[in-house]
Amino acid sequence: MPIHASVLDLIGQTPIVKAQRLDTGVCELFLKLESANPGGSIKDRIGLSMIEAAEKRGDLKPGATLVEGTAGNTGLGLALVAQQKGYKLVLVVPDKMSREKIFNLKAMGAEVRLTRSDVAKGHPEYYQDLAKTIADQIPGAYFINQFGNPDNPAAHEFGTGPEILEQMGGDVDAIVFGCGSSGTMTGLSRAFSTLSPKTELVLADPVGSILAEYINDGVLNDKSGSWLVEGIGEDFLPSISDFSRVKKAYAITDAESFHTARELLGKEGILGGSSTGTLLAAALKYCKEQTTPKKVLVLVCDTGNKYLSKMYNDYWMLDNGFLERPQHGDLRDLILRPYGQRDTVVIGPNDLLTTAYQRMKLYDVSQLPVVDGDTLVGIVDESDVLLHVYGDEARFRDTVSTAMVSKLDRLDVKSPIEALLPVFDRGQVAIIMDGDTFLGLITRIDLLNYLRRRVQ
Repeated sequence: MPIHASVLDLIGQTPIVKAQRLDTGVCELFLKLESANPGGSIKDRIGLSMIEAAEKRGDLKPGATLVEGTAGNTGLGLALVAQQKGYKLVLVVPDKMSREKIFNLKAMGAEVRLTRSDVAKGHPEYYQDLAKTIADQIPGAYFINQFGNPDNPAAHEFGTGPEILEQMGGDVDAIVFGCGSSGTMTGLSRAFSTLSPKTELVLADPVGSILAEYINDGVLNDKSGSWLVEGIGEDFLPSISDFSRVKKAYAITDAESFHTARELLGKEGILGGSSTGTLLAAALKYCKEQTTPKKVLVLVCDTGNKYLSKMYNDYWMLDNGFLERPQHGDLRDLILRPYGQRDTVVIGPNDLLTTAYQRMKLYDVSQLPVVDGDTLVGIVDESDVLLHVYGDEARFRDTVSTAMVSKLDRLDVKSPIEALLPVFDRGQVAIIMDGDTFLGLITRIDLLNYLRRRVQ
């Protein structure tokens, strides 16, 4: 292997793996690991293409400021290239983007501005419109505009498409992809129209997006829904889009996407992101519909290490109703982290307050049940710790028992849900008991999540 001069030299030439344990019917399914790009996604390709093309045209001066709106990985690709080339980067991202992506962007030096994810194109706070406004306000800034930039699909027309055919020995019957800015779809469509006209182009689209209906029924809906999968799906047709060769589309729910991505990790050992789950779910549907063997390729768009706090987190999946939980018909149905399963984060009475503080920070909780053996003896929250140590920080070395509340209001598990409201009104969390057995805690957000799941 050669030694490369820059991390940018590692973009592209990503490996392909043949699926071995997924149910692909009569077909062979091949997974192209775009997650192996240095920035972790297929968007590294367009980040490099759009910036280098602008350089060649003379649109960028040394140290220029780049501005873009991104709902997915384009920002990470741009941040990687901008960092290496010495450009400033301002990114406008909708507030549904995973925390891992935002942390990653900031660590690479990008300025991140969050905006609303519940507004459509044309609204001043829509991420693309806001990015354009910000670019206009910064003297000399260059607006990348991935949704209208022809250098976006060019990365796939002249890069990804020929690369796939070379790796597959010129033989691929169908490719399954997603569509956000439409660069991947448009570029691959142009490449395969000349290099391999027999290859079918199959779109995977989140339920709520308008694209699947447009492909399958020819209907361009002006109203979209909402979805949690990041980076794909649209509420409009980007100006660079060319859907003329896409004849089949599958609408995939968030639940299907997340479970299929988890299945990919469990069966093939490949950690893909949320959009990868959407694409793979569509690819498996396509494969199972075929009656003759076909070679089908699906893109693993990005790495799942950006979604560890979301779809790979059982608690997040439970909170959002994507994992089934046992139903008891009582308050146990609202306990997210049952103590009996050792899911409740607890502290001992003889542990130090500094340990309690660190545990609250680590698990992002504001209170800890104090358990001696299996007996609940108290509860300690942020206020208890603060009042105990304020004015004498050395008291962090005191034991939890010195600051905890030991006189507890407990609720029997058979109590009605309405019994939670006075507890919350007193600023407390609900301590749920079955006789003398501690079952767990219920917080305000647990009740909100429960009520929301009932209307799904």
